[in-house]
Amino acid sequence: MAKNVAQSATLASLDQKLAMAKRCSHEGVVAGAKAAVVATIATAIPTLASVRMLPWARANLNHTAQALIISTAAGAAYFIVADKTVLATARKNSFKHAPNNMEA
Repeated sequence: MAKNVAQSATLASLDQKLAMAKRCSHEGVVAGAKAAVVATIATAIPTLASVRMLPWARANLNHTAQALIISTAAGAAYFIVADKTVLATARKNSFKHAPNNMEA
């Protein structure tokens, strides 16, 4: 009987941890997507403007190069912000649920 109670408590704890991990990762995805949109706009405007105004850029940056510049910035922004958000959320939740007898 006691074994079943311990197992159910352990399963409930695991379910709670899984739900918290899903929430942390979802927050990271949303924050990363927002950062990727901002980075796309912030990179696309000067890239496209320079191709139209600078003779060197017009001669050397074709459509593929322009797309690569813009998408690289967006991808980097997504992964950096998503990673930082997940880590910050996990850190906040680990301190929130830490036992009271632990000193930080």
